[in-house]
Amino acid sequence: MTNNSAMEIDESQIDEGLYSRQLYVLGHEAMKRMALSNVLIVGMNGLGVEIAKNIVLAGVKSVTIFDPQPVLIQDLGTQFFLRDSDVGKSRAEATVHRLAELNTYVPVKVLPGEVLSVDLIKGFQVVVLTDVVLSKQLEINDWTHSHSIPFISAETRGLFGSVFNDFGPKFTCVDQTGEQALSGMIVSVSQDEEGLVTCVDETRHGLEDGDYVTFTEIKGTEALNGCEPRKISVKGPYTFTIGDTRNMGQYVSGGVFTQVKKPKIITFKSLRESLKSPEFFITDFAKFDRPTTLHAGFQALSVFREKYGRLPKARNEKDAAEFISISKSLSSDDLDEGLLKELSFQATGDLSPVVAVIGGFVAQEVLKACSAKFHPMVQSMYFDSLESLPSKLPTAKEAEPIGSRYDGQIAVFGREFQEKIGNYRQFLVGSGAIGCEMLKNWSMMGLATGPAGTIHVTDLDTIEKSNLNRQFLFRPKDLGRFKAETAASAVTEMNPDLKGKIFTRQDPVGPDTESIFNTDFFNAIDCVTNALDNVKARLYMDQRCVFYEKPLLESGTLGTKGNVQVVIPHLTESYASSQDPPEKESPSCTIKNFPYNIQHTIQWAREYFDSAFVKPAQTVNQYLSEPNFIETTLKFGGNQMEQIRSIVTYLVTNKPLTFEECIVWARLEFEAYFNNAIQQLLYSLPKDAKTSSGQPFWSGPKRAPDALTFDSSNPAHLDFVIAAANLHAFNYGLRGDNDIAFFRRVADSVIVPKFTPKSGVKVQISDSEAPPDNASSGEDDYDQLIKLLPSPATLVGYRLTPVEFEKDDDTNYHIALITAASNLRAMNYNIAIADRHTTKQIAGKIIPAIATTTALVTGLVCLELYKVIDNKRKLEDFKNGFVNLALPFFGFSEPIAAKKNKYGSTEWTLWDRFVFNNNPHLRDICNWFQEKHNLEVTMVSQGVSMLWSSFVGKKKSEERLPMKMSDLVKFVSRKPLPNDTQHLLVEVMVSDDQGEDVEVPFIVVNL
Repeated sequence: MTNNSAMEIDESQIDEGLYSRQLYVLGHEAMKRMALSNVLIVGMNGLGVEIAKNIVLAGVKSVTIFDPQPVLIQDLGTQFFLRDSDVGKSRAEATVHRLAELNTYVPVKVLPGEVLSVDLIKGFQVVVLTDVVLSKQLEINDWTHSHSIPFISAETRGLFGSVFNDFGPKFTCVDQTGEQALSGMIVSVSQDEEGLVTCVDETRHGLEDGDYVTFTEIKGTEALNGCEPRKISVKGPYTFTIGDTRNMGQYVSGGVFTQVKKPKIITFKSLRESLKSPEFFITDFAKFDRPTTLHAGFQALSVFREKYGRLPKARNEKDAAEFISISKSLSSDDLDEGLLKELSFQATGDLSPVVAVIGGFVAQEVLKACSAKFHPMVQSMYFDSLESLPSKLPTAKEAEPIGSRYDGQIAVFGREFQEKIGNYRQFLVGSGAIGCEMLKNWSMMGLATGPAGTIHVTDLDTIEKSNLNRQFLFRPKDLGRFKAETAASAVTEMNPDLKGKIFTRQDPVGPDTESIFNTDFFNAIDCVTNALDNVKARLYMDQRCVFYEKPLLESGTLGTKGNVQVVIPHLTESYASSQDPPEKESPSCTIKNFPYNIQHTIQWAREYFDSAFVKPAQTVNQYLSEPNFIETTLKFGGNQMEQIRSIVTYLVTNKPLTFEECIVWARLEFEAYFNNAIQQLLYSLPKDAKTSSGQPFWSGPKRAPDALTFDSSNPAHLDFVIAAANLHAFNYGLRGDNDIAFFRRVADSVIVPKFTPKSGVKVQISDSEAPPDNASSGEDDYDQLIKLLPSPATLVGYRLTPVEFEKDDDTNYHIALITAASNLRAMNYNIAIADRHTTKQIAGKIIPAIATTTALVTGLVCLELYKVIDNKRKLEDFKNGFVNLALPFFGFSEPIAAKKNKYGSTEWTLWDRFVFNNNPHLRDICNWFQEKHNLEVTMVSQGVSMLWSSFVGKKKSEERLPMKMSDLVKFVSRKPLPNDTQHLLVEVMVSDDQGEDVEVPFIVVNL
């Protein structure tokens, strides 16, 4: 690890516009350490370039590559930065320029030389070897281990992968998980040999045995405030012990515990030691017995390679026998000969999905070595995805190379399966981070390159700067362009066989685009792959895949975590079958009156942003543009007086003509929210207030606030006025300013009216109470307000400009306002403030992201895609996956089978449906259920329309039962069907001969 004492990198040097999403994964400290690390990567095959790509995107100090070997045509099957014209050139020289384009902050160089030696690797902070024989690995690692230089060696062989880590005899990991330090409010500390800490019962503390904590804000047991971290023992979800507290005084009230992360010293063995006594990292607990065999097998591949100058040939029995013999000579363990045979058969294989999995994993290990953030893998990892093999295995003849870029894939799957891959038809929904990686893998695999193959990609987004850090198909010159067409163009350059095979659109998926993504469209595809970033679109695509009976490959990432789900028609449950519980929301009364953490104040500030700079301008514009707005819209909406008051305020009483007036307005906003409102709250609920049971009201999570007195020399105070004034000016089309002296002068000159708290103002204590109506009368009387409203006719063409929240523009004052308002609110309540970076993530709901996780997850998706292409039909053939690269952790499981329901003796699942052709009459459908299944239809609905039910009455039944279904829908909904409607989705309620309700599948009526 780099010497931290040499660190002189300022946070301002980290380009937050580029690294924004990654910073939320790694943090500034880790990235500063990375920016001091020079990384060497040996081997520019597919695996080497995948590792290098992810590291360059991440932002280390420099990346140096070494590979003097000439480019071969089969290298193009996984090495996405090589082109046909590069064949014969040095792999490193052919790669370096395209690699350097990824990130202008990271120099990429070629290490000169023909033979790798210890002398060449000196001066690097991390050394990575790919596709290097074992004898050379040992030579290099002997030196790196003795000099405590992190060393990683990795290789992929067909559906197999191997990784070895050695970060030296004593490697310090400063943060093992990367999870935010836990914190919570406490309500008691016992005086005991094992002092028991009890937390407020609103949230579990989340701590584990052996964690360390310290304390702040405790009254009574003050000795614990700022104490040395104490090791805890968990006693329950709300309690833990902290050791001897007998001499620390009697606990009175208050207090916050904060978890303290302690560095961990990890001892790594050298490669030479690990060959004899390996420590395995298990990637799939269903295959826990395989690492021992593969440990010997990967060593045997090196021996075979050095003995014969080549690897075992694909599906060659003679080579496999020799290879198995070598493997057995290297190990005294009982080895799995079948597994070894398959490793020999696939030794010349080179698969883009496996490269993506191992490359993403290794790149994250490199970043751990550079930054000391997250726990490294200890110490040998063996991965395989043998279940991805086709059910019909190729012969040795079918696996022979044919002199094509796909030879590495043909060696594993054979030529016949390669043709299947080429003729596959895919729909990719989204071309952001996952979408880019997916298209890269597909282009390397040769997906859709055959005569019948097609790839459809849709994404309505354009490319922004923050995308460049992990959406690696995009470059700075592409900013502002559509993602889908840019990504398609990039992968077509990687593999010209895709020319004319990728069709792009900028249409979102949803009910509004069903005329585009219609029956004909879905009939012309074989599978859907989601690369989406929101649950709503995922659920919609899941519903469409169920309806059209198409396989769906679903995946997602969150920082170092990732998941993969396979949805197979008539076999597995769908994406919608099981979902995460909704995020717990903070009670509105907590946000409004009783915040106790920074998340509460940020949420308050985000709501203030809308209430001050968005909604009032929208309301004013509605008033000015919609005839009879007051009489119609407001009469049928809530908060009528509040909206009228807002129109009057923004259009009459506080309408600025100059920017100086905007500053005055902002200064008064400060007074209203951070002084007056707090005074009023403390007047209604004094600091010595008691509850009905006689307990202090301001205790536990309720923190008594203090009003702020404006001070223009306090940056936090002035930041609010600057941001608020500029946003207010934006509403009115006035030119803003950022001259601090000007702001200070104007703000200090404002005459602030004296505030007198009102009596009788009620405060909402909990969400179970109705919000109090504290509206005053007098000048706010409805008639008085109406008289103040100017006639829209006198303001023809005049409009305000509502602010559209944009988190990634650092010049628009949006995040500046929210940060300032949140921090002032935090100061009111004595809560630790947050910096702009943290506020931006929470207010902007930014999902942390890093290229390493994205690469690995898409690799896992594509390993499942092989199975889908092969049309596998057993649950055990497929694997849902969850990974956390920080820990690291891999978890795989069979998909859950689709739930079986029953009517009569017939079983059905979510994939089943009743199909009626030729637009039948409603009566025909009812009769069919009665005659075929002895079920009586009691209700029929379509969308939100109830078409018929058994209790509608004789007249309506006589009218509707003879109608054709399309006519019935038009009649009930009173709307024509869209011209391109090909079918109707109909739901029915039925009952059996006992009168019991019976659940049945939905109905498809083909028109």
